[in-house]
Amino acid sequence: MEKRNRNRGRREYLDAHRDVVILKHYASEHLITDRLLVGAITDAREPPPGIGTLLFVAEELTVEPPSEIDYYRIPMKEFAAADAARLLQAIEWLEQRVPVSRTLVCCRAGMGHSVSVVMAYLCCVEGMAYADVLKLVMTRRPGALPLPNLHAAIEQVRLLRRAA
Repeated sequence: MEKRNRNRGRREYLDAHRDVVILKHYASEHLITDRLLVGAITDAREPPPGIGTLLFVAEELTVEPPSEIDYYRIPMKEFAAADAARLLQAIEWLEQRVPVSRTLVCCRAGMGHSVSVVMAYLCCVEGMAYADVLKLVMTRRPGALPLPNLHAAIEQVRLLRRAA
C-alpha cells in the first residue's frame, strides 16, 4: 500500500477545458492524444486517475485492473509482426470507447504493441496519414518501436473496414 501512495504522489494531473485531464509524465504512461495514452503493464495494474478504459494487448501477461475500469484484453504475441485481424479487433473495440472515455492501451513495456494499436486507430478511425502518426507517436513516446510490417497491416485493416 505504501508503494501505491508514493507512485500517485509522483504524478501530477491538471484539469483542462471540457473534462480533459492533461498528464505530466512522471510514470511510464505517455499521452498520445487528449483521449489516448500508451503504457506498460505497471500502468495497466494501477491506471492513473481519469482513465475509464483499458485495452491490454500483451499475450504473455495478464492483469486485473480496478473493477471500475472498462477492460478488454486482445493477446498479441511479443516480438511478432503486426496481425491485421487483431489490429482490426482492437480498433473496433477502441472506436466505441475513445470518444467517450480516456483510454489507456498497454503492453509489457508500452513501446511496441500498445504504440502500434494506437497508431492503427489513429490511421483507420481518425483518418491520419501513417507518416504523420509515426511522427506524432515518436515525439510523444520516445523509444517507441512500432511492430514490423505495421504500415502494411494498417492498409489491410483499412481495406477490411471499407469492405464491411
